[in-house]
Amino acid sequence: MVDLLVIEDNIELGTILCDFLERDGYSLYHGISGEEGIEYLTSNTVKLVLLDIMLPGMDGFGVCKKIREQQNIPIIIMSARTDKHDKLAGLELGADDYIEKPFDMDILLAKIGALLRRNYEFKAKSRIICSNHITIDLDAVCIYYKNEPLVLTTKEFDLLRILVENRGKTLRKEWLFNKVWGMDSFSEPSTLTVHINKLREKIEESPKKPEKIVTVWGVGYKYEEKA
Repeated sequence: MVDLLVIEDNIELGTILCDFLERDGYSLYHGISGEEGIEYLTSNTVKLVLLDIMLPGMDGFGVCKKIREQQNIPIIIMSARTDKHDKLAGLELGADDYIEKPFDMDILLAKIGALLRRNYEFKAKSRIICSNHITIDLDAVCIYYKNEPLVLTTKEFDLLRILVENRGKTLRKEWLFNKVWGMDSFSEPSTLTVHINKLREKIEESPKKPEKIVTVWGVGYKYEEKA
């Protein structure tokens, strides 16, 4: 297993990035195309993916979607595309974070460390939570809906876990955002809405009329447990 899979077609930038991360103690593999990165994942295990968007052949959005269909690995998108639409597209496809190029290496390291810590902390717990046909195995970092595994991003997992653990309670948007992304996160608060909608698509019978993750207008969200 390596710590990081870097998918970056710019050889010079990728080499500099890999050298910096290796000096910080991470083991990694550098793929120069989306296809190479996906192929590497078919026979190797990684803890986190750093993904460029503008790749030859399959672009980063396609790679992100493909990875998320198969595995629940934290993904950070690195891109010179700063348009809000691109950021939201990446998050909707399953990325856990989005950092704009050129980026500060210390900020990238902070994002990587935060994602890895959260993933490890959840694995360290040994507890199962059940509600509304949802089973959350905190030890295995897996969530099942009607006995079928849900494919979730790390942030979706965190968010659903917190909602279910606090079932029946109205949770303020600001509190939820800080719990999942952290007070020092560079993500936008609108990211929370995107992730709530993605969860509803996966666990609601009618996502447009949610009965589990309910909006409390002007305040936040509440997870309702049905009898």
